[in-house]
Amino acid sequence: MNRIGHLFIAVTILVFIISSCKKSSPLKESNYFSEPIPREKIDALIKESLKKKQTFDWSFADAQIVWSALQHSDRILSLGYKPANEINVESRISEIDIHQNEWVASKRHLLDLILFTERKRNDTITLSSLIVWEDNVLPVINIRIENPETIILLKSSRLVRYAEPMSYEPENLLRRPWSENNTINSSSGGSGCDGNTTQFGLIEGADYQTIFPGSKQSWNYSYHKIPMAWGISTGAGVKVFIIDTGCEFDQENLGVSFNQGSSSKRTIEKIVTFPRATFLGIPTGSIETPDDDCGHGTSMAGVCAAPRGTDGNACGVAYNCNLVTCRGSNDVYLDASREVKGVADAFVNAGNRSDVKIISMSMGRITGSSQIRDAVLFAYQKGKLIFCAAGTSFSWTSGWTGVIFPASMAEVNAVTGVKDNSYYTSCDNCHDGSETDFTIVMEKSLNGRKPLSLAMTGDMPSTVGGSSVATATAAGIAALVWSRFPAYTRDQVLNKMITSSANYPFRSTYLGWGNLDAYFAIL
Repeated sequence: MNRIGHLFIAVTILVFIISSCKKSSPLKESNYFSEPIPREKIDALIKESLKKKQTFDWSFADAQIVWSALQHSDRILSLGYKPANEINVESRISEIDIHQNEWVASKRHLLDLILFTERKRNDTITLSSLIVWEDNVLPVINIRIENPETIILLKSSRLVRYAEPMSYEPENLLRRPWSENNTINSSSGGSGCDGNTTQFGLIEGADYQTIFPGSKQSWNYSYHKIPMAWGISTGAGVKVFIIDTGCEFDQENLGVSFNQGSSSKRTIEKIVTFPRATFLGIPTGSIETPDDDCGHGTSMAGVCAAPRGTDGNACGVAYNCNLVTCRGSNDVYLDASREVKGVADAFVNAGNRSDVKIISMSMGRITGSSQIRDAVLFAYQKGKLIFCAAGTSFSWTSGWTGVIFPASMAEVNAVTGVKDNSYYTSCDNCHDGSETDFTIVMEKSLNGRKPLSLAMTGDMPSTVGGSSVATATAAGIAALVWSRFPAYTRDQVLNKMITSSANYPFRSTYLGWGNLDAYFAIL
């Protein structure tokens, strides 16, 4: 291309930049900051928002905060886009075709803008080196950003729905998705990854009951009348989609022995949406395996759908439901960009499946994620009944955060755990708050015993606690209800669960509708 051609392209890009921005001269704002705000100050802003509003939304953060958060993380931006004249995109996110001309043009304009400003710092940069992931369904791009001018322009553009750091979370001291030498830290050290090993010392009659034809019924099932409900419904014909850390290949009860004893004629699928780390030179689009390196996903699958078998292992709530386990994350704390991408893709995958009725996710994060929000809305608008964990505290989250994201969304049913005492108080580490919808008894006040599930291998159960087990249990109860009323819509099933819960017709400020009653819900 000749010199005049290059000049024409440069002028065209500059004209677009000016015309697509709300402010008259946003480039001048780049002089306002050149060094990132300290992490401590960003964390303080997030904590203050959580204390006042029980949420933190990156859309209220200015360009300097967003750019600074990028510098303190992996520099990957979640960029939601739209045509300039589009409004209320989120209300119909499941109907949008991003391959239509106006959506393609908007995306291309933003990419040209980004490339133009990023080349001011490094003129050898190419678009392919900046793009980390492109989405085929949702109007979002994940792209690396270095130049603060880029953030200023994006935050001012009528084509941008949101521009936020994917991986930044406050006081993220438990695990980093990257390290100084660009190596991935071991999964075994991830949040919520305790290995899911066998629980020794379980006492029959106290911790479990042996039921026909040779399975163990967890001690907490009776609080929700699950054994009574089994006389009418066992979850047959309903498919539950569990988004978590995967499913252990070596656990036969979630494999070749998924159908045994009283569990029959059902299916299990193991899929993965969790991408590999592209910064290690692995090509974009490459994903991990569906296998569970953490242990959490296997235990959630066991709680919801383990077979009522003959081998002496734990029995799931909906022991005749169909199951999809999706590995969307490395661990339960969604603080890595690829975890945000993996979880968002998982919700879209579930939303697009006509055979899936229920989605359960016992994972989350402290700050909001618009990319995950898009995906949750997509699945919700497709008629899925969604349950997410209200949160289980780490030492540094205790006391200043309530229901975590995305359980805090109105489209999601937030579930938390309570003790077996007469007041059904929240478990020692369980989050609660005004967004809580349901509770599950999952901790003995006398000795702290948690409910039974499947260990990674073998026929001896493990135990699992927190709002995680409460969420998987609630999803299992929903499967019992939907199996009993197969013609019901999502809202009808949810109404049965609400009106049969312990607090109905009143809603508790912190514990929602209260303990679920599986038997009452299926009558």
